[in-house]
Amino acid sequence: MSKTVVLVEDLDIVREGLKALLGAYPAFTIVGEAPDGIQALKIVEKHMPDIVLMDLTLPLMDGTEAIREIKRRCERTKVLALTAHKKDSLIYRTLSAGADGYVLKNVSSDILVQAMETVLSGRRYISPEISELLIEDFLRHGRRESGSLLDLLSDREKQVLKLVAEGHGNKMIADKLCISHKTVEKHKANLKRKLGADSTAELVSFAIEHGLTVTP
Repeated sequence: MSKTVVLVEDLDIVREGLKALLGAYPAFTIVGEAPDGIQALKIVEKHMPDIVLMDLTLPLMDGTEAIREIKRRCERTKVLALTAHKKDSLIYRTLSAGADGYVLKNVSSDILVQAMETVLSGRRYISPEISELLIEDFLRHGRRESGSLLDLLSDREKQVLKLVAEGHGNKMIADKLCISHKTVEKHKANLKRKLGADSTAELVSFAIEHGLTVTP
């Protein structure tokens, strides 16, 4: 019996390419596709597929959050991240969210199928190029004690992140911490870089997830 697959990718041309590619492998049957994270959840809950190929840069709900929700609602479904991104912080966030594998979009069709078969068998698959990045990052930052991205932040950066998550603007943050507006911007830029965040909304999401906001 073939394994059921859901494709989550916002670019039509990429989804069409994946459908054509997997169409050559009778071991897989595509049962649904979604251009964003919200629709992905609905389709996955409807079909309960064996595996989801998940892009990480998605509208409405990003890929890491969609992965977390899919794994919470459909525990048996495997999720293979398929992305062009190689930032170590994003890799950690994706794996922490519950992804069963992480594959770059430049792999061959045979490697992609191998990755799918690997995670479907209950093992993890990470592209060799990504594995090398993780090893280098481990050696560089000494992640032997903790894998938390919070460990990468300075005390001041944590203070700024907390205030951002509580809805304070740059001027208010500067006043509260007795620093300049320019320094606040610099801290926010460093936070985005270290946490692999592309927006303030992602910083807020991270802060809430890690308990940095004020409890009502």
